[in-house]
Amino acid sequence: MSHTLGVRQAQKQKTRRALLDAALGLLEGQSLSSLGLREVTRAVGVAPTAFYRHFRSTADLGVALVEEALGSLHPTIRTTVSTTGDSEERIARAVELIADHVDAHPAHVRFIARERHGGVQPVREAIREQLARFAGEVGEALAEDPVSAGWSEDDRLMLAQLYVDQMLVTASLFLEALEAGTEAEAGPRKREQERERVTRLATRQLRLIGIGRRHWLDGPAGDGLAAS
Repeated sequence: MSHTLGVRQAQKQKTRRALLDAALGLLEGQSLSSLGLREVTRAVGVAPTAFYRHFRSTADLGVALVEEALGSLHPTIRTTVSTTGDSEERIARAVELIADHVDAHPAHVRFIARERHGGVQPVREAIREQLARFAGEVGEALAEDPVSAGWSEDDRLMLAQLYVDQMLVTASLFLEALEAGTEAEAGPRKREQERERVTRLATRQLRLIGIGRRHWLDGPAGDGLAAS
């Protein structure tokens, strides 16, 4: 009996995985709000009724994709904020980690970039909740950094959110660079040029945030905002 249950559970997980993968593939060229469950089940080769054994709706499937896509980023976030070395080394490492994640999970990055402001409310909320968790994790790391001495908790959270937003922007730019290399008229050289351009831009943007961070409490503007 236990063997039979184990086989059924494995098959159930296999079907769930197939539904998620099929949806992710279909979402490469459309938004979740236009995706029909029959499209997904047709791609997997199962009956539409089988969909409801795993998800209540396409919105529920979308939330599962959010958890999968952003949940896998937590180790990257922790590694990024805990990287040792001087500021240039930390920036270089952060940009490299983002680029590597995009290379490994382009479909997930594309999905989050499109659905963050998309038309499916539960998915938008799930993304917002995950990003809030990221900001909290980054904020905790910033609190332990001597550069943040004297900062209020609100200001640390504001900076953490700025870093998280910048990581998302950078990931989207690396995704564009990756896709540029797949265009028929392009090629590997085009992709490499775009990747180098994004690396330079992301590095400069993080430097600018770093400069602002070091001088946030220097003048009246910083003091005033920190106290507001």
